[in-house]
Amino acid sequence: MNIKKTSILTAISSVAVAVVAATSIATTSCQNANASDTRLLPTPTKSAKMTLMESLQQRHSVRDFSDKAVSDADLSELLWAACGINRPDTKKITAPSAINAQDIMVYVCTKDGAWIYVPDGNSLKKVSDKDLRPAVAGRQESVAVAPVCLVLVSDRTKFGDHANAADMMGAVDAGYVSQNICLACTALGLATVPRMSMDKETLAKELNLDENKTLIINHPVGYEK
Repeated sequence: MNIKKTSILTAISSVAVAVVAATSIATTSCQNANASDTRLLPTPTKSAKMTLMESLQQRHSVRDFSDKAVSDADLSELLWAACGINRPDTKKITAPSAINAQDIMVYVCTKDGAWIYVPDGNSLKKVSDKDLRPAVAGRQESVAVAPVCLVLVSDRTKFGDHANAADMMGAVDAGYVSQNICLACTALGLATVPRMSMDKETLAKELNLDENKTLIINHPVGYEK
């Protein structure tokens, strides 16, 4: 009887060890995969010399871009201005949002692929190896020349019990982020234009968006031609 119990316990222990080991290996692999797909951005200086009133005065839409690259330093400043964390103690961001849902996700599309901006850590996490700028441009092919395209997506699940108003709240929240992008681009000497037209079917597929993620607006970003 005791021998049988001992044998059973030994077998159970062996299985447990094997499961733990397998889990550890899988976890390590996932962590390494995620790390290799993460791109850290320079710390934003938040020191643009142009005043808010000057930015409002000079803001204008641009649809003809040169292919001059946008530096990581400027991209970091721009993404922080869009919806970066400005109150680290509470993890609140530069843009207001309904019920503090912080539902707007900013995707960064370049010739080298697409990333999602992660405000907490000021980094980019890769979601696609494809150049999705043509899909962002849609029928307005000239816009695809812009070196960077920002795509604003609302996560409806962030609104919880307010799901019946999610479409309106998401659109309003995207507007806040969009205006931040417009003004930050002006202050940084960059050009942009807010656009609603895009190939939503292709973008939803390539960015792995489910039915609760709504594509709302996009911003090609670069230098005026």
